[in-house]
Amino acid sequence: MKKMLVSAAAAVMALSVSSAKAMDEITVAYFLEWPMPMLAAKADGTYERELGVKINWRSFETGTAMSAAMASGDVQISVSQGLPPFVVAASAGQDIQVLDVAVSYSDNDNCVVHGDLEVDKASASELAGKKVAVPLGTAAHYGFLRQMDHFGIDIASLDVVNMPPPEGAAALAQKAVDFACGYGGGLTRMKEHGNVLLTGAEKEELGILVFDVTSAPAAFVAENPDLVSKFLGVTATTNAKWNASKDEAMLEVIAKEAGMDLEAAKGAIATMSFPSAEEQLSEKWLGGNAQTFMKGVADVFVEAGSIDKALDTYENAVNAGPLGESQ
Repeated sequence: MKKMLVSAAAAVMALSVSSAKAMDEITVAYFLEWPMPMLAAKADGTYERELGVKINWRSFETGTAMSAAMASGDVQISVSQGLPPFVVAASAGQDIQVLDVAVSYSDNDNCVVHGDLEVDKASASELAGKKVAVPLGTAAHYGFLRQMDHFGIDIASLDVVNMPPPEGAAALAQKAVDFACGYGGGLTRMKEHGNVLLTGAEKEELGILVFDVTSAPAAFVAENPDLVSKFLGVTATTNAKWNASKDEAMLEVIAKEAGMDLEAAKGAIATMSFPSAEEQLSEKWLGGNAQTFMKGVADVFVEAGSIDKALDTYENAVNAGPLGESQ
């Protein structure tokens, strides 16, 4: 695992470039099969109208790929990047910043054990020596490490295969792996073939938080503060609209943009929460706790041998200024 993450980090650093140029169009990264309110604003062109630039929307399967795309200059803003992939990139020296809390979803990121094994949290020790699909460097990877530690399972005893959630779900269905970890549509399909070890609430009790962020290269944010602030403002307004109404017509648009059927989108978004801008700016999130949590994530990755070192502090990896200006 360490070799894969270090290689990815090296590629990120090699690709790092400055975004110091006037923007008449930007590329924004997002996930399919991830039904977020902001997709409604994507669909009706609100982002482009408010920002006054052309937006190229590009879908990704993992947050690690988002990091590489931001480093190369191919992507200017990443929506709903998992916090662990952000931490991996920042720890490797990539100068990127957290701009907002995109979504919190303890029940929409988990590990699923194939039903044939008949393993649950009471017998989780039986997973030692098994084969598992994990998207390395992601929120699912962090949750996997924390859960294995909780159950006393030595990571070195496992055959860990790096797979994005859709591939992990297919491998689990084919019994090519014994359990798999993932999120979104991939996790939904995993659950068709097995069971989770811990619920979202149980993970939170262990301090395993699961949330995504909107992120961007620090240079891009510094050079385009008004554009970034407007982008975050549209997201916050659209989230507020969804939180207030849970409108079915809005969900239909979100589902279509996410490449999901309505029922699947309804089930997924029910496990997600979208903090208001005011909440995000509080101590609970960007006012201090997120920075502390990032340090904890990094330290877990270092202890697991997944990355070489953590930063002394992640204070500079959070920039709440544009979100504050958007309100």
